[in-house]
Amino acid sequence: MEIRANWSRQWGSLVGCSLGAVILLLFFFLLADRSEKTLVRRVLWNDGQDSHPDVKLYTDNPQQVVVDNGLLQVNFSRPDGHVLGIKYNGIDNLLEERNSREDRGYWDVVWNEPEGRGTGIFERVAATEFRIITEREDQVELSFGTTWDVSLRGRKVPLIIDKRYILQRGISGFYSYGIFERLEGWPAVEIPQIRAVYKLQKDKFHFMAVSEDKQRIMPMPEDRLKGQALAYPEAVLLTDPTDSELRGEVDDKYQYSLEDKDNKVHGWISADPPVGFWMITPSNEFRTAGPIKQDLTSHVGPITLAMFLSTHYGGKETEMKFEDGEAWKKVFGPVFVYLNSVDNGENPLELWANAKEQMLIEVESWPYDFTQSEDFLSADQRGTVSGQLLVREPYVNERLMWGQSAYVGLAAPGEKGSWQRESKGYQFWSEADEQGYFIIKNVRPGDYNLYAWVPGFIGDYKNDTQITITPGCEIKLDVLVYEPPRHGPTVWEIGIPDRTAGEFYVPDPYPTLMNRLYNNHLEKFRQYGLWERYADLYPDQDLIYTINNGDYHTDWFFAHVTRNVNNRTYEATTWQIVFGLDNVNDNGNYTLQLALASAQDAELQVRFNELGGANPPHFSTGPIGGDNAIARHGIHGLYWLYSIDVGNSLLQIGKNTIYLTQSRSISPFQGVMYDYLRLEGPPQDQY
Repeated sequence: MEIRANWSRQWGSLVGCSLGAVILLLFFFLLADRSEKTLVRRVLWNDGQDSHPDVKLYTDNPQQVVVDNGLLQVNFSRPDGHVLGIKYNGIDNLLEERNSREDRGYWDVVWNEPEGRGTGIFERVAATEFRIITEREDQVELSFGTTWDVSLRGRKVPLIIDKRYILQRGISGFYSYGIFERLEGWPAVEIPQIRAVYKLQKDKFHFMAVSEDKQRIMPMPEDRLKGQALAYPEAVLLTDPTDSELRGEVDDKYQYSLEDKDNKVHGWISADPPVGFWMITPSNEFRTAGPIKQDLTSHVGPITLAMFLSTHYGGKETEMKFEDGEAWKKVFGPVFVYLNSVDNGENPLELWANAKEQMLIEVESWPYDFTQSEDFLSADQRGTVSGQLLVREPYVNERLMWGQSAYVGLAAPGEKGSWQRESKGYQFWSEADEQGYFIIKNVRPGDYNLYAWVPGFIGDYKNDTQITITPGCEIKLDVLVYEPPRHGPTVWEIGIPDRTAGEFYVPDPYPTLMNRLYNNHLEKFRQYGLWERYADLYPDQDLIYTINNGDYHTDWFFAHVTRNVNNRTYEATTWQIVFGLDNVNDNGNYTLQLALASAQDAELQVRFNELGGANPPHFSTGPIGGDNAIARHGIHGLYWLYSIDVGNSLLQIGKNTIYLTQSRSISPFQGVMYDYLRLEGPPQDQY
């Protein structure tokens, strides 16, 4: 309790405590600025590793392996390869020793056989063979491997897994990567999750930093046990927390999710002594489903994750599915567990600032040149692709436009947009500059398609030419031109085509179900329970949006959800778009461009000027979606685009109404989020 109280005094300004705490925190900032003293004791790549102690490997104990580089000491179980302990800066073990040996630092896989039922088998990756890959004065690399044979069918995931750990001289942390492989003839399997997990000392690590604007004192794990369970197990109302400042808040690990492109460093800070524990992921090449796939980071435990594969914000469509006999190999990582510290009395926030600096160093150093597996390829074994992307949209601009800020990437060959459901291969993405120029570096050899999408335009681009990368190649593409889906001039539009529902109306949370971090925050949508606010705002009649009268920022609810009836059942909801037409062109059809940012066990039915009379509806998506972004506070999941042909006979001069019915209604989380809607007139050459 004393440690907890000291922490609250140091960090009180971040959670709204007393004026005295604010003054104390300001005093720490003044201390941080005095003279030019370096507050953070760290060793970066160029700080002279030769001046530090040699890396020592201790293998005398048949059940453990210890590596010590003078800055930290890591203890591994043998042959399992679990991380039992991390000794650093006077702390004997940063990990939670009250947990069992296999529940401190480990890799895990969730899997099931295709005919299996349930949510999958959770398996910690316990190796059966320990090998020393490298033992030098400047580096030790260890391997903890496991394989599979038919006798293990149904009990272990059919994979060969080689977990690797690297400690180097003068480096304040350690690297970890995994080589996963299947051999020909092995049985079919579905794998929704692969990750590495570190569970830290709960009596020391109380402050979590996920990004520049997501930092706070976190609840204790027992606070969740004492709290009130909410609509699903991950969400808990804190009723009697150890830190009274947190009473009445909701804790949910999904509130701290990030898009993979932003998920480069996150972790925890201990106040006594001031120590930081950080997970740094310098590349997304081994992650799945593209750069805007969202995933977990750190959460109450205190727990820090490296997520390599998951179905979060994607559903089963983003899991790995292997057929009978399918061979495969992939390297996940390396990721870097980085440790830093400051002197007692110094500003602990310097630890976050330094972790960001170290992250940039790791990103710049990618791909690493010190790993000893031939499956992880160095820079000279990779290739580069560059080019320029332009946009042809004559209904917007008669001239070609630059593909400004386009996301351009290489992924496994497939259809347009297939990259967001691709999980077995590697993906390499870059963001184009203001003139659409892009360069994709460090691409592993292989066959790829080039994909892209451009903020401000609907749809997906795919280059029809298969791109083959060879070691050392530099491929310069001709100017690429993307022609977004378009059939005619815009009659009206709702939203911004950016693949999220972020521009629409996100309500305030219930006062009794808030996470104070997200009050007055750009990511207001991370608050718990916002889906239930729809019934409050529209208790008797569903949303009606009038073109030229409505403002989608305030009048279009961010999620098309079901309505709670008597807290027991749910009913389908029908939204209306009302618009007027001065005339209806008889020489061609209209088009409704319907882009969805998310779908969860939904079916969206579209009717034009007939609600009950059009059965079947004029258009239906059919059952779609499993990204669960509504419940998990994500403003988007997978992207869906429908170009709906609208016969001119369905429209009329004067008032028109489009009815959007989300017809599935078993739970509060069924629904869709809209990205953008546009009604187009017939092509101009048909006028």
